[in-house]
Amino acid sequence: MLKVAVIGTGSISEFHIKPYLANEEAELIALCDVNEGRLAEKGELYGVTQLYSDYKDLLENDEIDAVSICTWNNSHAEIAIAALNADKHVLVEKPLCMTVEEALAVEAAVKESGKVLQVGFVRRHGDNAKLLKNFVDHGELGEIYYAKTSCLRRLGNPGGWFSDRTKSGGGPLIDLGVHMIDICWYFMGKPKPVSVSGNAYSKLGNRSHIENLSFYQAADYDPGLNDVEDLTNALIRFENGASLLVDVSFTLQAKKDELYVKLFGDKGGAEIEPELAIVTEKHNTILNITPQVDNLKFDFTKAFSNEINHFVSCCLEGKETIAPVSDGVQVMRMLNAVYESAKTGREVYL
Repeated sequence: MLKVAVIGTGSISEFHIKPYLANEEAELIALCDVNEGRLAEKGELYGVTQLYSDYKDLLENDEIDAVSICTWNNSHAEIAIAALNADKHVLVEKPLCMTVEEALAVEAAVKESGKVLQVGFVRRHGDNAKLLKNFVDHGELGEIYYAKTSCLRRLGNPGGWFSDRTKSGGGPLIDLGVHMIDICWYFMGKPKPVSVSGNAYSKLGNRSHIENLSFYQAADYDPGLNDVEDLTNALIRFENGASLLVDVSFTLQAKKDELYVKLFGDKGGAEIEPELAIVTEKHNTILNITPQVDNLKFDFTKAFSNEINHFVSCCLEGKETIAPVSDGVQVMRMLNAVYESAKTGREVYL
C-alpha cells in the first residue's frame, strides 16, 4: 500500500485526489495548502484528517511514501527537491518547474535519491495516446519528420496565478503549450531539440469586458492582474532533421477555439486531437483509418486516473515512469528557448 499526500488543494488537485481514493493500492493520508480555509474544506470533503499548512511539516511525516505536487509553478522545484531529499516519491504537475536551472537541480535530486519522479504530462496517459503510441512503436507511421499543433482559446485567460508571471512563469505557452509540445515530441520519439524560433504577443490582455461568453476562471480570479502573453508561436528544430510548429493562446480574435495535434511520417500520418485518426496508403490508395474504440477523443478525467495509477505502480513495483524527469528537463529547455527567442527576436540554439 502506497501512502500518499497531495500538496496544493486548488482546482487541479481533485484530479489527483479522486484517483488516489479509487486506487486499491494507494491510501491518501494527508493534504497540504497555505489556504487553511480551503484545506479544511477539502479535508472534510475527502475524509482526510492529517492537514498541513506548511509542506515542510508534511515532509517530516515518515508515514508518507509519495506526494503529488499541485501548487503554483514557482514552487514545483523547491517542493520536489525537498520531497526527494525526504525520501518521498514525487508526481509533480506540469511544467516540471520554471527554468532550466531548476529542472537540472530536480534531476540531480532524483539521481541522488533514487526515488521515482513523474512529470504530469497527462496527455501521454490518454487512452487515445496509448493506442496511437502502439501504432507508432510498430512503425506504422515510419519516420515522423513533422508535427504541428494548436491550442487556441479566443477567450480563455483564467486569471489568478495563471496570469501572474512571478507564480506561473508565463502564459499560454507554459500552461497549454507544455502539453502540446510534449505530446508531439513524445510521439516523434523524443529527438534532441537543437534550435527554436518563437514569438510572443501581449495585445489583448484579459478581455474581462467581453459579455455573453463564459470561460474558466481561477479561484483567485483578478482581471486587473495580467502580465503574461496572450499568444505564443514557435518553430522547433530537432537534431534528426524533424520539426515542430506550435501556437497557443489565452485570448485571440478568432472565430472559435481550436485544438489539434497532427503528425506526419514517411509511411503514414495521424491526428490525436480533436479525435484520433490515422492516415496511410495501400495499393496506390490513400486511406483514412478510424480505429474502432469506445472513445476517439481525449478523456481528461480518465487520463488523470491512468496517470495516477501508473505513478502508484511505478512507486510500488520499481518500474520506470513513461514521463521521467529527463523528459521534463528537455521540455523545459524548449519552453525557455521559445521565451528567449521571443524576447530577443532571434533564433535560439540549444
